Amino acid sequence: MIQIDHLTRTFNTPKGPVVALDDIDLEIKKGEFAVINGKSGCGKTTLLMTIAGLLHPTRGKVVIDGRKINSMSQAQCARLRARYFGFVFQQFYLIPYLNTLENVMLGGISVEKNRKVRRAKEIIELVGLSERLYHRPGRLSTGENQRAAIARALYSDPPVILADEPTGNLDPDNAHNILQYLSQYNKKGNTILLVTHTFEAKDYAGRVLTMNQGQIENIK
Repeated sequence: MIQIDHLTRTFNTPKGPVVALDDIDLEIKKGEFAVINGKSGCGKTTLLMTIAGLLHPTRGKVVIDGRKINSMSQAQCARLRARYFGFVFQQFYLIPYLNTLENVMLGGISVEKNRKVRRAKEIIELVGLSERLYHRPGRLSTGENQRAAIARALYSDPPVILADEPTGNLDPDNAHNILQYLSQYNKKGNTILLVTHTFEAKDYAGRVLTMNQGQIENIK
C-alpha cells in the first residue's frame, strides 16, 4: 500500500541545512494499523506530509498502491490524495462558520452528489454527534470537535487515514474514543498510519515504531 525507499527530506534554514527525514525505508501494508511514536521535532509530521505528496523528498521515493507520487504533477498528487487519504490533525481545522454537517461534507469530493447529505449524517451518527448536527465548532467541546474532524476524514471512505497527533489535545476518555473510532475503521480493512508523541495508541496498533532525529526503528 505505502512503500518508502531511502526517503530523505532536508530543509534549508539560516543556520544551515536541517535533515528532517534521514534515509527512511518503511512499508505500510494494506489494512495495517501502524503507530509511529516520537518526540516533537523528530520528523513525524514531515513524514506524513511527504507520504501525502504535500512535500517533495530531497531524495528517495514514496509509492502509493504502485504509484510513485514524487514523479506526479501537483494536480495528479491532489487527485491521489482525494482518492486515497483521509486526514486527522491535532488542531481539527474545522471551518468556524460552518456547522458539523457542512464541515463533514467538505471531506470528500468523491462522494456521489445524491448521497452527500445522507452519507454525512451516517458518519456523524457513527461518532455520536447526531444531536450536534447544526452546531458550529465554537459551540462544541474539544472532544466533539475532534470527533467532527474524524467524521470529515472518514466521510469519503478513504482506504488510508493519516493521523497527526489526533489525541494530543484530548483528555484520556476522549482520546480513547477517538482511537476506538479509528480502530473500528481499521477492522473494516482500511489502513491507519498514526503519529504521536504519547503512548495511548499503542494498545490499538498492529505495529508500533519509534522515530528519533528523522530515523525510524521497529519496537514491536
